[in-house]
Amino acid sequence: MIEYIAGKLTELNPTYAVIEAAGVGYEINIALPAYSALVGKENGANGGNGEVVKLYVEEIIREDTHDLYGFMTKGERQLFVMLMTVSGIGANTARMIMSAYTAGEIRQIIATGNSRALAQIKGMGPKTAQRIIVDLKDKVLKIDLGDGVSGENGDVAPSDVLFAVEENPVKAEAVSALLMLGFAATASGKAVDKILKGDPTLKVEAVIREALKML
Repeated sequence: MIEYIAGKLTELNPTYAVIEAAGVGYEINIALPAYSALVGKENGANGGNGEVVKLYVEEIIREDTHDLYGFMTKGERQLFVMLMTVSGIGANTARMIMSAYTAGEIRQIIATGNSRALAQIKGMGPKTAQRIIVDLKDKVLKIDLGDGVSGENGDVAPSDVLFAVEENPVKAEAVSALLMLGFAATASGKAVDKILKGDPTLKVEAVIREALKML
């Protein structure tokens, strides 16, 4: 079992990072908090050669796939794994939850029974949101996030990826990330346009977080 991967960050986008360690490049799925923490450290960013970074890893091995999910802290990884213990919550949905809110916010939402906040996320619905709260409410406060508190996606059709890349790089990167998460290009573009119209200064991770609550 892989506990963590530490190495040079050679590639980064809002949904995955590539870390080179001992001559091997590992593609690691990430949520927005990790992306925010890693921005500017990748190969070529601001003229850099890629900083050495460390991600705590959760391996998901099935008959047809072997995926790695990476987190900045052990607490975030523990929350991710805990979310997947709920019936109907897979790795991609758990990642969406952890992209829509910070780990601390998720812990607070579940602990206080705020099913409405969870139901805003794509693929949730009120029943699934309530199931998360019922299953995890008594467990989630035991996760130490280092803050002093402890205790329906379909495949992306080929035509969907042929969206127009406009001059706004934030829009292009945000829409690309949403496509990778399984959202349609047209809906993603409209959501991102609406968000950026309201606040053109938002960074990519903020735009994606808001879009996940709209789509």
